Amino acid sequence: MSYHQNNVQNRFGSHGQRGPNYNTEYNTEPKPPSERSPQPSSSGKEDLNKGITPDNSNRPRRWNKIHEDGESGRTGFHPFHFLHVCWMSSNHVSRMVNVLWPVVPAAIAVHFALPNHHLLIFILNYIAMVPAANTIGFAGQELARKMPKVLGVIMETTLGSLVEIILFTVLVVRGDQNIPVVRAAILGSILANLLLCMGLCFIAGGIRHREQVFHESVSEVGSGLMLVAGMGLVVPAAFASIVPETTGSSGGTQSTEVAPEFTARVTAISRATSILLIIAYAVYVYFQMSTHHNLIAEVLEQDEENDLDRERDLAKKKLTLTESFLALLIALACVAMVAVFLVTEIEYIVEERGVSDMFMGLILVPLVEKVAEHLTAIDEAWDNAVNMALSHILGASVQTALLNSSIAVIVGWGLATFDHSGNHVIGMDLSFRGFEAIVLILSILVAGNFLRDGKSNYLEGALCVLVYIIIAVAAFYYPNEAETSGAASTHAKRWAMKRGSV
Repeated sequence: MSYHQNNVQNRFGSHGQRGPNYNTEYNTEPKPPSERSPQPSSSGKEDLNKGITPDNSNRPRRWNKIHEDGESGRTGFHPFHFLHVCWMSSNHVSRMVNVLWPVVPAAIAVHFALPNHHLLIFILNYIAMVPAANTIGFAGQELARKMPKVLGVIMETTLGSLVEIILFTVLVVRGDQNIPVVRAAILGSILANLLLCMGLCFIAGGIRHREQVFHESVSEVGSGLMLVAGMGLVVPAAFASIVPETTGSSGGTQSTEVAPEFTARVTAISRATSILLIIAYAVYVYFQMSTHHNLIAEVLEQDEENDLDRERDLAKKKLTLTESFLALLIALACVAMVAVFLVTEIEYIVEERGVSDMFMGLILVPLVEKVAEHLTAIDEAWDNAVNMALSHILGASVQTALLNSSIAVIVGWGLATFDHSGNHVIGMDLSFRGFEAIVLILSILVAGNFLRDGKSNYLEGALCVLVYIIIAVAAFYYPNEAETSGAASTHAKRWAMKRGSV
């Protein structure tokens, strides 16, 4: 062994580690980068990068970086790729829904060409809402994949709720006759998520997997928020049902002199509750985006690793950022038009066709507005991404209870404030009927009980769906307010006759 080799071995060891003489002979403080002189590289040329402080200006900017899961490999707008990717959609069921897109222009044309065919207009626009809402969900999913995980889930849930917000707003603007439908639709949207969608997710996941386990940070936060939101929604209804029995009553019936004052109190309580619910939603978003962002992001990222179709999802073609926004704009324009035409015919369906406003708001309207979110969540549960599915389900339910319902009340508040006629005031409030309030609380308790153990199977999913069907049957036979008033007066007459005959 030569002197040079022996010296190197004493300094660094036989395999490049520090040798026995390293600390005694070469343990000197390194010079700062500014004092280091460039050393010749192995090729005989000076390495100009050594001794130079790296320039951070060449690093990619965080705000301008597309997440790798949503990278399309293209920029701008390409018509052929745009149509192809939108047609293929996110899964097979969503692709089948795209077959209904020709109904959208047909529904719009029939509304103007055959304005007196109310039933046909309602049916066509009801069907047309499905592919338009599905495209909003798909474009929102493509946009969410280009963002960080937690922000992407919140963005996707918010975009999926745009259909609901549009329907609520149009219903409120149309007048007082649609207020019962709006109230029922608020609760129906929550029930469709907590019972129908979650049940179908548990069934889909239970068929492919014996049992699925989800993280407590997703289930406990969501179920706890839903219980609080349910209480906030029910308090105005409780006030409306109890106070007339203790004040302003005469002979067991409400006095007509105090009815306007009492209605104003219920409306004031509803508006104050709506503001507080919006604050609660802001705290919920801050909780997810700031203080507990790392925990939730870790859960969602692990869920994506468990996704059985992850390789296929990463390999398939995606929309560019420009194409995602364009798809959203087109779908939102179609949803807005279809929603207006659909809401216009609800009064005819309720009054002339005998469909109860409870069934219309609690079942029919939420089913068509939630189709995109339901398809996405069911596909995620099928692929074993159960935490992601629950994030969409509970996130959409929380947003409906805390934000969307409050927006409907505030829209009615604004219209009532700026109505200068002095006669017509839109009374949008949260005074739900007793049946609606009871069903809401019981449904939240049922869903929370199934989420408590952190596990799911197809039996729990089947029970959730059966509970939803029971509610749908009851809503179908629920009488309208006019029928309820008539039945109440008839019952009072029979009771008076019975008392008189005794």
